[in-house]
Amino acid sequence: MLTINALCWLCQQPVWFSHQGICRCCTQALLNGRETCCPRCGLPAGNRRQRCGRCQLNAPPWQSITYVCAYQPPLSVLIKKCKHRGDTGLAHVLARLLLLRWQEDRRLQLCDTPDLILNVPLHASRHWRRGYNQSDLLARPLAHWLDLDYRRDGLVRLRAAVPQQMLHARARRRNLRGAFYCTTDVAGKTVALVDDVVTTGSTAEEITHLLLTQRAKAVHIWCICRTL
Repeated sequence: MLTINALCWLCQQPVWFSHQGICRCCTQALLNGRETCCPRCGLPAGNRRQRCGRCQLNAPPWQSITYVCAYQPPLSVLIKKCKHRGDTGLAHVLARLLLLRWQEDRRLQLCDTPDLILNVPLHASRHWRRGYNQSDLLARPLAHWLDLDYRRDGLVRLRAAVPQQMLHARARRRNLRGAFYCTTDVAGKTVALVDDVVTTGSTAEEITHLLLTQRAKAVHIWCICRTL
């Protein structure tokens, strides 16, 4: 007799492998539902393989961005549950989606395989209140599946600041100046920076500049969602 171990987080249909969390049909719908985007900035563009006009004029400091889909339901709901409601088991499910997207981008030669994975850190006080860092929970399985070096404390947030979602783009950049410190050697290495959501890109930009000043070879952004 068949025993049903779990239901898909999205459609509530049975999943064959409970640890995957999202069924095959929903996974394909999410991966196929993303509109054509620029491989450099991740914003909507006419060609998936070439930098958009914005990036030709003023590209972000990172080399590429890999994300599952736009920040909208249903993934935005799952991210909020993982980030704010303590449903940390969702991190493994979300990380698997990101892995599948990265494998697709890698086959299309839109990104490189990194030497090192780092996660966007929380300030110690916020980490203590939440009890975990969702970016760390995403980075761990990715490093395991890809057999890559992962430094959980490779980046440190030096000071607390106003939450980014409360600020506009220019204020976000000011809010983050000098907020991070790199504790690991990144010289000559290609680094993947993992976060849950990239909105204006201010956090990713600040950390990328930091890593490049530490002589990192290149930085690639990995996230679950991108705000378009």
